[in-house]
Amino acid sequence: MLWPIQDKYLELPLAKQQKCMSKTAVLPCLFKFENEANMTNKLLVTVSLVLLTLAGCHQAEAPEEAKLTLAVTQPLRKDTNIVKVYVSQIHAYRHIELRALERGYLQDIFVDEGQMVNKGQRMFKIMPNLYQVDLQKAKAEAEMVRIEYQNTKALADKSIVSPNELALAKARLDKAEAEVKLAQTHLNFTDINAPFSGVMDHFNVRNGSLVAEGDLLTTLSDISKMWVYFNVPESEYLDYKANKTSENPVKVKLKLANDQVFNQEGVIETIEADFDNTTGNIEFRAVFPNPDQILRHGQTGNVLIDIPYKNALLIPQNATFEILDKTYVYVVNKENKLEQRLITVAAELPHVFVVKNGLSANDKILLEGLRKVHSGQTIVASFKSPQQVLSQLELHAE
Repeated sequence: MLWPIQDKYLELPLAKQQKCMSKTAVLPCLFKFENEANMTNKLLVTVSLVLLTLAGCHQAEAPEEAKLTLAVTQPLRKDTNIVKVYVSQIHAYRHIELRALERGYLQDIFVDEGQMVNKGQRMFKIMPNLYQVDLQKAKAEAEMVRIEYQNTKALADKSIVSPNELALAKARLDKAEAEVKLAQTHLNFTDINAPFSGVMDHFNVRNGSLVAEGDLLTTLSDISKMWVYFNVPESEYLDYKANKTSENPVKVKLKLANDQVFNQEGVIETIEADFDNTTGNIEFRAVFPNPDQILRHGQTGNVLIDIPYKNALLIPQNATFEILDKTYVYVVNKENKLEQRLITVAAELPHVFVVKNGLSANDKILLEGLRKVHSGQTIVASFKSPQQVLSQLELHAE
């Protein structure tokens, strides 16, 4: 029974063993020193826990993030116009190919390339000799048939020949006269005249060329007014039809290749019947007067259409950012915390977006430092009026 007590006694320091030399005092002495050791251990554990707690609190109480002072603004409500630009092809009001209607040598050319010609003006002459002979032959045969008809009629009046014989003679005369008209038509086809007033293109033949029936001689363009074709996406076509409330034609402008706007205003005249399934577009046609003959067949340009936006919601483009082709802004709430919000852009102006969905006129949006902040961050807002912001954008653009 004394072995455990002896072990504890031997574990005591030498100074404490001397105090417990008396056998009668060994047991109480051991209990006393064991209680002191337990108290010391508990004190050490308590101190360690306090230190750990203080260290944890020190880590939790990290220095608060510094608040950035950044400019914010509001969307601006304003009536505005958006200019839609469409690539276009310019065509003459009438553009035809002039081809030979008879075979023969080209005897004369009465006009020059690029020349303005008037309706009915002589342009080409095919050698007519063969067709003149054919006409003379047809006239002679017709005269002979006419004499026969007159003789038959005289006999029929005397009831010498039957009425059927007179009818046959009359039919032969009609046929002969038709042959004369046909020969005259072939002869007339050797003269090639302008079917309408217009400007000529280059020659495909020269004097002395042997041309066959149907050979191309030149082209002729009526450029008194021009047809301008341009393709419109399906969504914009639907918007056009929804916004067009009157029967008045929509006016358009034309920007030429030198970036100058054509001095005549045009109107949208017609829309083609079908969409192009490969592009999703439908073709519009506008007509432009061309009194100074500036426009020519085959030119290109850009059709400009002013689209009004009533009470549009405008924001600066630099207040937005894109993620996966979607446009976002940072909205500043009442606690000056940033909220990332998706918006839908209806149209684009220089330095400005027209917002369709996602914002109201009362929202405050972050104007600068978009790359320095994150959603949920608190900032110090420095408010700028939307009028001031837009005026600064215009000055910067100038």
